[in-house]
Amino acid sequence: MFEHRSKPLLPRKAYYQRLARNAGIGALVIAGALGMGMLGYHSFEQMSWVDAFVNAAMILSGMGPVTTLQTEGGKIFAGCYALFSGIAFITSLGVVFAPAVHRFLHKFHLEEAARGGKKNG
Repeated sequence: MFEHRSKPLLPRKAYYQRLARNAGIGALVIAGALGMGMLGYHSFEQMSWVDAFVNAAMILSGMGPVTTLQTEGGKIFAGCYALFSGIAFITSLGVVFAPAVHRFLHKFHLEEAARGGKKNG
């Protein structure tokens, strides 16, 4: 997916396209996680779609639930969804920031090679 360190730095236009693509993928991960949460709260707790959205968004962002849960199924779902949300959020951040981190490291390696630094591999 990313160019090897021996390759030249990606042109800015292509880099911005890569950033946009990864931001889109990250947004899809968050939207999918939000949709799963809304469906779960709507199904297990019979919440309205708006209340399900608020609860799912708050859990996904790490703030915690808004509504007190009434059913055991809803409580189990909320716990599992909270665990999943943490992983989904961290994963989406990794996907979004990967191009910027890669570009920084790639540029660092190119500058090191230009100065006559050691090359690994």
